[in-house]
Amino acid sequence: MLNLKKIVLICLLYLLHFPVFADKKPYKEIGAYRVFYSAFNSSFILPNIAEIYGIARGKDKGLVTIGVTIDGKIGGVEAIIAGNISNMLSQQQNLKFIEIKDRDAIYYIAPFKYYNEDFLTFKLTVRTKEEDESFPISFQKKFYYEK
Repeated sequence: MLNLKKIVLICLLYLLHFPVFADKKPYKEIGAYRVFYSAFNSSFILPNIAEIYGIARGKDKGLVTIGVTIDGKIGGVEAIIAGNISNMLSQQQNLKFIEIKDRDAIYYIAPFKYYNEDFLTFKLTVRTKEEDESFPISFQKKFYYEK
């Protein structure tokens, strides 16, 4: 059975292999680093896995995932990630990221809530443990209630 770590890793790897994302890459390059990002409805996570990590599932709950790699290596590096999301009415939510480590893979997840047909703007700052400077990452996505 897949666990949360494997599901998120599969999602990130899945996004890397499709040229359809040529204009909208699921990552941002910052020097030698690549910061991968994704956001999706929490119902994608299996109930037993959500319980292990304390993730609330529901039609109005989502997760944002962030992974940072260096020089194209698989696995990831440790980072400090902060940020918020806002909707078209400028309502904001601060994101609280938790670190997930699975062997060599390191990534971060944060839960959030949304309304049906909510168009959300994610504004994040990412700083690796090796760098003194934080880098901005932003992206947008429209969310729908899961049935």
